[in-house]
Amino acid sequence: MKKLIFAIIACGLFSLGQAQNRLIKGVVTTFDEISVIGASVRVSSTKQIVETDSLGQFTVEVAPKDKLKISAHGFSSRAVKLDEQIKFVAVNLFLKPGEKARTYAVGYGHVSDAEKLNAVSQVRDDDANFAQYASIYDLIEGRFPGVDVFDNGDVVVRGPNSMNSDNCALFVVDGIVVDKTTFAALTPAAIKSIDVVKDSGTAVYGTRGGNGVVLVETKNGSE
Repeated sequence: MKKLIFAIIACGLFSLGQAQNRLIKGVVTTFDEISVIGASVRVSSTKQIVETDSLGQFTVEVAPKDKLKISAHGFSSRAVKLDEQIKFVAVNLFLKPGEKARTYAVGYGHVSDAEKLNAVSQVRDDDANFAQYASIYDLIEGRFPGVDVFDNGDVVVRGPNSMNSDNCALFVVDGIVVDKTTFAALTPAAIKSIDVVKDSGTAVYGTRGGNGVVLVETKNGSE
């Protein structure tokens, strides 16, 4: 009888432990939109490692309060803390500075479309002191050669398409499209990274991104 009771308790504890673990899904991208293929996703509690698929997606079993470490050649690694409410994780990896990082990203197969990756220029506050600039427009002029800033607040990523059309790039701040007034109010010291996207890299934004896209991630928005 005692053995039977012990077996029941043991089975109950095992089932409870199993119930606490759960499967979560996720996606790994760079520049917010480009899938990162074959990125390594490591589970802290079990040391299990899975890789992202051709869409940058993954599924993994985790403990209630676990941590994931995501890494890929050419990119800065990121750690993600999980709580019991999280069911889906979206991780944006930052490309390391320099052309070698882009070469690794493409050469190791993490990015299938090299043209799309090369259509993006990025500057992070790790690479430059953003606080030295008086405005976000000064920052863009100082860090992105070939991008023009005008007195009316327009940022032109490429040459004018038409004398009668608006050539201003699309402004996206922390994933939200904003107008020129909101964009101009951004303080350089509060900015974590700026990406300037042109050519094929703008396809995901449709016709709105036809003149290029300026992606800004703020320090508050990344928390």
